[in-house]
Amino acid sequence: MAKTKRETQEVMADVQPDLNLAAVPSGDGDAAAVETVDDSGVLRIPALDAGDLDADTLLHAYRLMLTSRRLDEKMLTLLKQGKGFFHIGCAGHEAAQAAIGLLSRPGYDWFSFYYRDLCMYLSLGGTPRDVLLNHLAKADDPHSGGRQMAEHFSSPEKHILPLSSSVGSQFLPAVGVGLALKRRQTDAYVYCSCGDGATSQGAFHEAMNWAARERAPVLFLVQDNKYAISVPVEDQTAGGSAYKFARGYEGLARAHVDGTDFFRMYAAARAALAHIRQGRGPVCIVADVVRLLPHSSSDNHTKYRTSEELENDRKIDPIARLEMQLTEAGLLTEDRIRALRREVHREIDEAARWAMEQPDPDPSTATRHVYFEGPVDLPYEASTPSGKPIVMVDAINHALHEEMERDERIIVYGEDVAGAKGGVFTATRNLTARFGEDRCFNAQLAENSIIGTAVGFSAAGYKPVVEIQFGDYIWPAMQPLRNQVASFRYRSNGAWGCPMVIRVPVGGYIHGGLCHSQNIEGIFAHMPGYLIAMPSNAADAKGLLKTAIRLEDPVLFLEHKALYRAAAARTPEPDADYLLPFGKANVVREGSDLTIVTYGLMVHKSIHAARMLDRDGVSVEVIDIRTMIPLDMETILASVRKTNRVLVVYEDHEFAGFGAEICAQIAARAFEHLDAPIRRVAGAFTPIPFADPLERAVLPQDEDILAAAREVLAY
Repeated sequence: MAKTKRETQEVMADVQPDLNLAAVPSGDGDAAAVETVDDSGVLRIPALDAGDLDADTLLHAYRLMLTSRRLDEKMLTLLKQGKGFFHIGCAGHEAAQAAIGLLSRPGYDWFSFYYRDLCMYLSLGGTPRDVLLNHLAKADDPHSGGRQMAEHFSSPEKHILPLSSSVGSQFLPAVGVGLALKRRQTDAYVYCSCGDGATSQGAFHEAMNWAARERAPVLFLVQDNKYAISVPVEDQTAGGSAYKFARGYEGLARAHVDGTDFFRMYAAARAALAHIRQGRGPVCIVADVVRLLPHSSSDNHTKYRTSEELENDRKIDPIARLEMQLTEAGLLTEDRIRALRREVHREIDEAARWAMEQPDPDPSTATRHVYFEGPVDLPYEASTPSGKPIVMVDAINHALHEEMERDERIIVYGEDVAGAKGGVFTATRNLTARFGEDRCFNAQLAENSIIGTAVGFSAAGYKPVVEIQFGDYIWPAMQPLRNQVASFRYRSNGAWGCPMVIRVPVGGYIHGGLCHSQNIEGIFAHMPGYLIAMPSNAADAKGLLKTAIRLEDPVLFLEHKALYRAAAARTPEPDADYLLPFGKANVVREGSDLTIVTYGLMVHKSIHAARMLDRDGVSVEVIDIRTMIPLDMETILASVRKTNRVLVVYEDHEFAGFGAEICAQIAARAFEHLDAPIRRVAGAFTPIPFADPLERAVLPQDEDILAAAREVLAY
């Protein structure tokens, strides 16, 4: 069974006694001389009581907490009446959130919430009407327009990042924003909160590691209510508290406080923010709170918590504690308490009536805001590639140089990309020397961290161009790729974007074995929100990459490793103004008897097969789609209507590969023009082996394409 609150407080007293120091200032000019931590990194927290804060501040905090609690109650009532869909309660967490919120500056500071941050949202100026529009999933819900679940708050104006339901997804974007704020030399900070359960996620440790190493201005608030849904903390966390985790990160200050006591929490928050705003690095506060409601409206906590335990938690309700403290200080009376509660009830009831009258979302808008919907005014193909011949990896390198020269918001990072090495394929060489270590730098050896922090950088106004060293190693980043990047715009109803470029070397034919040869486009093409490109030559690589960097959506930019220095992919270099549009295929070879639709390395193998068929008097048209998302089906269909026969060639597994989608589109939209079944040539449904004869056996070869083409022609 989890420790009671009293037992927890006794442990806390041993961990960190009260330090009766002078009040720590809040970060203005005279704060620099104050020592904010002791020798072991524990935050110095002065004692604080009602006499240290003005009456208006204390009564405002009390009213915020009452409002949050009443909203919880009202939303549960609406849910029982069938007017709401879901609820996650804040009850028991209010004091910790109100204390920090009152010391924060919405629109200046930044906030990476989790789903139990209702009182924090109200503390930043959120209104009950906004909360209830969100709960009822109304069209005018300012957080997501009904796209996201209830209690998932978002606000560009207040700098509240759009919340993902995925546990732990908030940590690394917070660090990315913190790194951006550090570059701007501001005293703003990033609030990043979670429950104890989320500290089991690897992202929590990756975030604390990066924040501590870079002294990023991030406050990690662990609101420890002793449960992760129904799993008690002793079954979740080594040592029984995430506070002990923070000891291992040099440069990370820490504090363990009673989060049900507003005054202790306010003192801790004030000390933490002084420390952070002075540029001394991140802080992790573990606040012991109580969860007075089940995990969510879908949960029944009486199935795993005893009545005695629930009653013990109710005895340290943070609102009841603050009422008692303010009454003892002469700021509240029983009559005043009853009057304030009536005022709050009336306000919430009125807001609920108003919100229920607002319109529901229009079904016709359900597919909006997947991608940027504004104008894209780029001068595509303003010149013709006419420079000296160049290989593809050099074209990519030159594109990065030119774009970083053009836009100082562009930052490049990843594993081994900095310095003289310039990545394992040298695509980023000389960028650090030219633009400095703050614009081209090495990331941790952690793909999750690379993508997660890029979300924060992007939200803060930078344009991250990150490299994942091999497509085979992108999978640790799948959580932010799927649950943060792809849906960032959609779940905020278009209020936020997440523009970035993710460069990924992919493909086989290099004897890379199982972990250096994968193709990943089919998986990511199934995720709404991404644009995806895979160039087949140097000119296209430069033109598409420059465009990708200037677009407002996240781009997965796939680079075939075997083409980096291949003579077949060598072309004259385009100039700095050369941009290629996404969604425009290239007819690289015109023909009249057969259409081959392909991309990447397979373009060159298809051209070779087409030349072989020339000897038979057969005219083959080869189309390089260049981008998967968007896909230029019009060019493909026009060719199929002309040749009446089609072969789709791709390197990835034939089964469920991206080429299967191309085939399906052709079958649905040009069936009456086909004189033969659509045929595919693609990789075997197996990992890519290392030995040359085994690799050749599972990847498409020239002779495979030639044989398949002849079968289609002979039908």
